[in-house]
Amino acid sequence: MELGPYLLLATLEGAVTAAVLALTAVGLSLVFGVMRVVNIAHGEFFMLGAVIAWYVAQMMGGHPAIGFGAALILAPLLVGIIAVAVDMTILKRIDYDPERTIVATIGVLYIIQQLTLMGYGPEARPVAPPFNTRLAIPWWEFKDGSLQMYWPWGLSTTSYKLAVICAAPVVLLGVWLMMARTKIGLLMRATQQDRDMALAFGIPVERVYALVFGIGAGLAALAAVLIVPIQQAHYLMGADPLLLSFIVVIIGGLGSLPGTVVAAILIGLSDGIISVFFSPTLAKILATLLVGLVLVFRPNGLFGTRGS
Repeated sequence: MELGPYLLLATLEGAVTAAVLALTAVGLSLVFGVMRVVNIAHGEFFMLGAVIAWYVAQMMGGHPAIGFGAALILAPLLVGIIAVAVDMTILKRIDYDPERTIVATIGVLYIIQQLTLMGYGPEARPVAPPFNTRLAIPWWEFKDGSLQMYWPWGLSTTSYKLAVICAAPVVLLGVWLMMARTKIGLLMRATQQDRDMALAFGIPVERVYALVFGIGAGLAALAAVLIVPIQQAHYLMGADPLLLSFIVVIIGGLGSLPGTVVAAILIGLSDGIISVFFSPTLAKILATLLVGLVLVFRPNGLFGTRGS
């Protein structure tokens, strides 16, 4: 078989990674862009989304679509509420100081991780997808002077993976519309531009911060719900999303949502393709090397500005 069909399959796998990574990284970028807070616990909010999805799916029973649909709503909502509580009880009390928030969110990371281990256990547990039809993927080649389609054996994906790829742009469009066209988005942008001026105009900055922190965590949890039928819920699953999200945010530009999306697509596709043809470890090494090159030659990221 030619290289092309394998490359197409690897690209589809990378697109799934890119879709989930974009949602996770946009949540991290939103928090930094508005609050100037580096949330080290972001990966644990991702993990909580997957674990809550498993619990919800088990409690609902019946057809997998029922439990998954409930988890798709409840997990981001519950994780968002937990994040708001973290903001109001911890980050607010240290006045969102950049250095202390890093230490505080590291503490939150270990608290969430250990509580999950105590309540959920060390096992990795799957969540059944709402639908999972296997779909053969066609390929085209020139034969006898014409372009002909054929179906390579073993070249296939699932309907659920395609749904994940399609769902991410819809959610990201919703985030953009919220930021650009709603009053809440206007308050977020005003707070991002100048906190003191926003306070002078009567904007409840601390409430905006709590909302942003909750939305960022909710996006990570939503990404986890989408990926958990493909992977499995585990109390240590937050490490890789956190690392890749930081890589994406640094490459795209701190606080730049468009840059984050572009970088997520770049890293996600390259991770999928390199993992299929070589190894996942090599993919992580090359991504880290790319971060180093960006920091050396363009410290503000591909889409960042000097003010960000």
